[in-house]
Amino acid sequence: MSKSLLYYSTNLKAPAVSFKEALLKGLAPDGGLYMPERLPAMDGILLKSLSDKTYYEIAFTILKQFLADEIPDNALLAMAKDAYNFEIPLEHVYERNYLMRLDRGPTASFKDFAARMMGRLMQFFLHRENRDILILTATSGDTGSAIANAFFGLENISVVVLFPEKEVTERQRKQMTTLGKNVQIIGIEGKFDDCQAMVKKAFSDPALSFLNLSSANSINIGRLIPQSFYYFFAWSRLKKQEVEPITFSVPSGNFGDLMGGLIAMHMGLPVKKFIVSTNENDEVPVYFRTGRYKTIVPSKDCISSAMNVGHPSNMARIIALYGGIMNEHGVIIKEPDVAKLNKDIYSISISDVHTKATIQSVYERHRVLLEPHGAVGWAGLQEYIKAFPGEAGLSALAVCLETAHPAKFPAEINGLLGIDPELPPGMQGLDLRKESWETMKSDYNLFKTYLLDKFSR
Repeated sequence: MSKSLLYYSTNLKAPAVSFKEALLKGLAPDGGLYMPERLPAMDGILLKSLSDKTYYEIAFTILKQFLADEIPDNALLAMAKDAYNFEIPLEHVYERNYLMRLDRGPTASFKDFAARMMGRLMQFFLHRENRDILILTATSGDTGSAIANAFFGLENISVVVLFPEKEVTERQRKQMTTLGKNVQIIGIEGKFDDCQAMVKKAFSDPALSFLNLSSANSINIGRLIPQSFYYFFAWSRLKKQEVEPITFSVPSGNFGDLMGGLIAMHMGLPVKKFIVSTNENDEVPVYFRTGRYKTIVPSKDCISSAMNVGHPSNMARIIALYGGIMNEHGVIIKEPDVAKLNKDIYSISISDVHTKATIQSVYERHRVLLEPHGAVGWAGLQEYIKAFPGEAGLSALAVCLETAHPAKFPAEINGLLGIDPELPPGMQGLDLRKESWETMKSDYNLFKTYLLDKFSR
């Protein structure tokens, strides 16, 4: 492939950079998000070959399309093999409807898929250049634990994670706060959007530039691209014909997961439709329905806590992919191709009441255990099937992403079903571990002072 694949800013006011630079910068200097100038095409032969590949080989194949010659093939393949050493079950529910359980990594969340690959990519470049870096990330639940785990103990990398103090479960918090070493955790007296705004402001603050800041949120292209791999994997394992189209239901908060799927589709994966299922933070479904985008401030507190996002960062990328421009504040400067957006995406908001009823009904009917985020995705898929029976008939292939392990939400599951989900290996003994974390008001100046005091050399 060409060696000239560069990454531009969605704000269009910063120079294009290489993958390495986009990865290590995290956020573009103009406040925009990095996007590839073009998406590499997967031809029919390459797509067909995925059926015979393991997950890590699929990851290598896709990632190679974006990296050109920036990392030697043998090193990249070794990173992928090391990152993806766990299973990815495709659980049959009924007819041709499946759950893809992305909860078998070390922190029992789909964020492991991106964070582990990203950590290894960063480590490769940092070692080669003998550089240090400070990762700042905001989390609404699972990102923080996945990033903390993926970067824990790595040389050359320090990590600071901000989370909304009252909007994560105890187990989600403990997955972050029981590590220590190079990982610092701060509970913010506010919402996820407050955490994310503080992180973004730090990136654009010239007084902090000497800290070599980077991000591990899905605003970082190095975390986003790996989120395309499992879409290719699911299709390669479930298709009955070579070009059979597939429908994905994606529970969505900051929209990095959906953006990964859209990347896969625009590379050539035969996707019929993406069902974008949000919780009661419905700014995106409202946009699809009315054409008006309005952020929700403050975001609504729902039981699918990782999706409590009032302005998804990755909407700027989605708008850009369809020919529009959205700035970091959620203002659409140039409208995208709305007709094409609506052709590819069906967006729906699922209430907490509907989420709880879905957890109960799916367990009663199919003996399949969902947690709140996966339940939002499954409810969205069922609503789509009811609304469009012609498109989503009994023979149509559909996959819902289950993004976290039910054991992360024991109180909710026990209250609804009267059972305690079995703890996955990575969470066993977690409740007994000692925590260490700090609290802070939602005040950027306090956060800036913390960074200067802690990391100035």
